This record gives sequence, structure tokens and C-alpha cells, in this order.
Amino acid sequence: MCPTLAKLFPYSYNMEILRNRLLQLVADLQTEGRPARTELAAAVADIQQWKRAQALTGLWPDPPLMVTATLDDAMGHGLDLIHQYAEAAGMQVNHLGLLKAPDAIVSACRDLEPMLLGLTVLQFDTEEDLTFIARNIPQATQIVAGGPVFKADPDLANRAGIHRVAANAADFLKFLLSLH
Repeated sequence: MCPTLAKLFPYSYNMEILRNRLLQLVADLQTEGRPARTELAAAVADIQQWKRAQALTGLWPDPPLMVTATLDDAMGHGLDLIHQYAEAAGMQVNHLGLLKAPDAIVSACRDLEPMLLGLTVLQFDTEEDLTFIARNIPQATQIVAGGPVFKADPDLANRAGIHRVAANAADFLKFLLSLH
């Protein structure tokens, strides 16, 4: 966008600058192989610091909501990174908690009507719970899930009604960029 248009449409211009910075982060993460958790956290912290310095809020004029939870993960380390990356893109994040019951997740999604439901799934015995959640959340809410179970059983997401499996932080961020 040219400087004159940037003055006329500052939010669009700023969103495009942030989008390009996030696309560069995706490219960097994809070329680095599998970065350590500390490197992933440092990369997103750099984006957040840069956003604050530029007075940027996010990719959306009205930040969408992402609700997150785990069914069977008592640590939530992956979910913590997903929160940071979603916030870097400009989403509002509501963390329901760890080891949440499927009906509690469905209830929260019905009450809050998020754009996204982010789930961490570790175990094979969660298929019934995932299917229940997918069938009972608002139709407009998309489920993005991650965890080793999806690599071990590539068809699980399709069987359970998961909209998107994020293999890693770069894949999740690329997915968020596709929503904008």
C-alpha cells in the first residue's frame, strides 16, 4: 500500500504490516525445522513487543474470540504457546482450563460463541469426546486441534469432526492467517 493510502486507511495498512510480519515468522519457523519451545516463545514475544512498539492491535478490526481447553492434557504447554500466537495475531483468547469435561467445553462454546475452539489432545480414547464436542458446539465455531494423537491417527480429525489439525505453531499461525 502506498503512503497516501496508508494515511487514508491506517488500520488496513497496519493490518497488512502485521500480516507480513506474521508470514515471515511462519516462513522462519518452517525453515528452522522443529524449534525448541523456548525459541517458539521468544519468536512470538518478539512479535508482541514489536506490535506494542508499533501500536498495532491485530489482523481484525473486531478481534475474534478463541476458546481453548484440554481434554486429557494436565500440563497445557502446547496450549500456552497457541494462546501466545493467537494473541499475536490479534485474537481474544479465553482459556477454559486443563482436563475439561466435554459438556463444559460445549456449554462454554454455546455461551461465548467463539470463532475458534482450540483443543489439545494427547490420548486415543478421546474420539468419542471430540465427536460429542464437534456435534454440539455452535455451527459457526471451528475446531482447531493439536497433539501427537493426530499424527499417530491421521483420520481421527475427520472421524471426530475436527475442522483443522495444527501440526505445530507455524501451521497454527498459517491457519489463523488464512482466516483473515
